[in-house]
Amino acid sequence: METIPLINTQIIQVKNGTVETRPLSIVNESRLGLTVNGESWLSFLCTPVNQIELAIGFLYNENVINSLDQIADARLCNDGDNVDIWLNFSAKKPNSWMRTSGCSGGFTTDKSPSNPQTFSSSVTLTHTDIFDLIHQLFEHQHLYQESGGIHISALSDGQKLLLSAEDIGRHNTLDKLAGMKLLQQIMTPTKILITSGRVTSEMMQKAIRLGAEIVITRTSPSAMSMQMAKDNGITLIGYAKRTQFNVYTQPERIFP
Repeated sequence: METIPLINTQIIQVKNGTVETRPLSIVNESRLGLTVNGESWLSFLCTPVNQIELAIGFLYNENVINSLDQIADARLCNDGDNVDIWLNFSAKKPNSWMRTSGCSGGFTTDKSPSNPQTFSSSVTLTHTDIFDLIHQLFEHQHLYQESGGIHISALSDGQKLLLSAEDIGRHNTLDKLAGMKLLQQIMTPTKILITSGRVTSEMMQKAIRLGAEIVITRTSPSAMSMQMAKDNGITLIGYAKRTQFNVYTQPERIFP
């Protein structure tokens, strides 16, 4: 099993009437199992990098764990195809998983937050701040720049990107961010989430769990994610480019 993020191959490229053979890197996609307390829970389709962060972040975003202290041990097996996590408490495997939307989508429990949390307007951004954060997101897309076909998400304090994660699955990037934040014990509030993927209800659910007050996507939000943003007092920004963006909810946090 390949456990490297990019695979080198040869392709035939047709361009401007010419045909040539050239080398190319393409993003790898692998299956990663998650075992909790000795019981197999599910398998991810993911880019094989930051696998332990992905598994821990998934458990956090799904409300199975609330802190790193609840994890007794977390190991990636030698073959790189399974993360074995032991908790210091007995965790019940969900009876069913809901397939999340999109190619290489993830899984989530078939439930939405029962008690929406309303965030205060403690963080604000200017137009220039948003353009700068989008530029920084481009600069952090190391795997994308080599191969394309991969998403990135990042947590920011409004001035710089504190954490970033790339994966073929947009949902996986948010789980990796959650795992990174726990493992690196980042206590500073990271209330801005930026992503290259479209923001659907499952993405918004993970963003809420991460404590994001502002969610920025380079593409589109769904109607359900917009309603969730309204219910939770989150500023939702879509189609963010280097020179423009749309504000869908809570515009009071955004200033010229």
